[in-house]
Amino acid sequence: MAHLLHIDSSIKGGQSVSRKLTARAVAVWRAAHPDGTVTYRDLGRNPIPHLDDNGGMARQLPVEQHTPEQAASWRLSEQLIGEIREADAIVLGLPLYNYGAPSSVKAWVDHLLAPGLSYDPSTGTGLLEGRDLIVLGSRGGGYGPGTPRHGWDHVTPWLPHALEATGLEPRFITAELTLAPVVPAMAELIPLAEKSLLQAEQEIDGLWAPVPVA
Repeated sequence: MAHLLHIDSSIKGGQSVSRKLTARAVAVWRAAHPDGTVTYRDLGRNPIPHLDDNGGMARQLPVEQHTPEQAASWRLSEQLIGEIREADAIVLGLPLYNYGAPSSVKAWVDHLLAPGLSYDPSTGTGLLEGRDLIVLGSRGGGYGPGTPRHGWDHVTPWLPHALEATGLEPRFITAELTLAPVVPAMAELIPLAEKSLLQAEQEIDGLWAPVPVA
């Protein structure tokens, strides 16, 4: 049975563009997999703890040497990686905050980098490959070639590098200029924002073709 892992990370609730995009993607996936199941994790509302000096070194020590705090941190990594192992596809909502990823997503990625769970430390082989990771991004401004802030989007280049060891290869669909409708100084960019959002929605709608009925 097909299984989807749906992850949101925006802190903007009902105003979030990335949440609307992930909801659309999940609806498309369900239409293509009517018997499929979905696991949901909301990093924006229920963030996981960042690695700290109490438990963070769990990934550098043998399990039998773990302190209670390290054991708890390791169990969380096992849980998060287990959610990915169970999934055929993953939909991640990823807004751009201060030119980078939300810290909750960074914490999630840090927990995924666990030797023996997500990659083989002896060979460097990723153990999570073969899953479809769709990253639905939202950016308040424009960061493409020719724009004043081209290159200021540090999410798109960071995530593939951060996950490379695991074998996960993200595919990005991004809506830009999402602040244009609410920031008066960006009002003239509203048509471009609408075009970018429409293009993202169309790409989402084409992600999974419905399964033919026998």
